[in-house]
Amino acid sequence: MSLKLGETAPNFTAKTSQGEIDFYDYLGDAWGVLFSHPADFTPVRTTELGQVAKLKPEFEKRNTKVMAVSVDPLDSHREWIKDINETQHTTVNYPIIADDDRKVAMLYGMLHPEAAEKTTVRSVFVIGPDRKVKLTITYPPSTGRNFDEILRVIDSLQLTANYSVATPANWNHGEDVIISPSVSDEVADEKFPKGYHKIKSYLRVTPQPNLD
Repeated sequence: MSLKLGETAPNFTAKTSQGEIDFYDYLGDAWGVLFSHPADFTPVRTTELGQVAKLKPEFEKRNTKVMAVSVDPLDSHREWIKDINETQHTTVNYPIIADDDRKVAMLYGMLHPEAAEKTTVRSVFVIGPDRKVKLTITYPPSTGRNFDEILRVIDSLQLTANYSVATPANWNHGEDVIISPSVSDEVADEKFPKGYHKIKSYLRVTPQPNLD
């Protein structure tokens, strides 16, 4: 079974393209994104790993570390990385786990028992500094992942973890947010000095609170 939101993300030690890594030690006090791939030398995944390499500075701005998983062995990863760097005009600058024994895939519920052994290993997990799973997404093999969306979700998760707010549909960093219904108007008057617009008793909109 796949991990559920709020559950603790399992720790593991694995061989990676950057040496043997303990997952918890690698994360430290950062947020984490663990994303999996069914096999090396596949076209959609080649573009995905290249895109994550290009976006690594954006993840770093958010105190977030990335790590990929593929069920092929380390020698295969090293050859595939050469192709990724060449075709995507980048440098893979984060670890790729060699999960040839399926240990990580099984820990995180990435394998479907009724499917071919590789085709469904395509999941994304966002993990908080408390080691809890904050987001899970599973994609079909034919659809490339939108990592801009994953960055957007991390922005929302980090904001809502520290303020009594939620983010509305299609929200992006810098836009107005929604005050949590559990916050009374009296408390909202104190907590949100920028003010808020009360559309309904349960729907109050305020400027993003962590911006000047």
